[in-house]
Amino acid sequence: MKKNVGAVDKIIRIVLAAVLVILYLANVVSGTLGIVFIVVALVLLLTAFMNFCGLYALLGISTCKNEKK
Repeated sequence: MKKNVGAVDKIIRIVLAAVLVILYLANVVSGTLGIVFIVVALVLLLTAFMNFCGLYALLGISTCKNEKK
């Protein structure tokens, strides 16, 4: 898997995941929507720490800075 998630994108994903978890834990959302929030938060964290997003790969997007080859 080629790295396609840059530093700024990684920070945004982590912050968004934290917000979703906080909304769930604070009982702002619950039930099915709460479960969806937790699943989305897990996916965001997973893609942030792996530096790879499958959707980005399918769409040909990369937020990484170009590395010298």
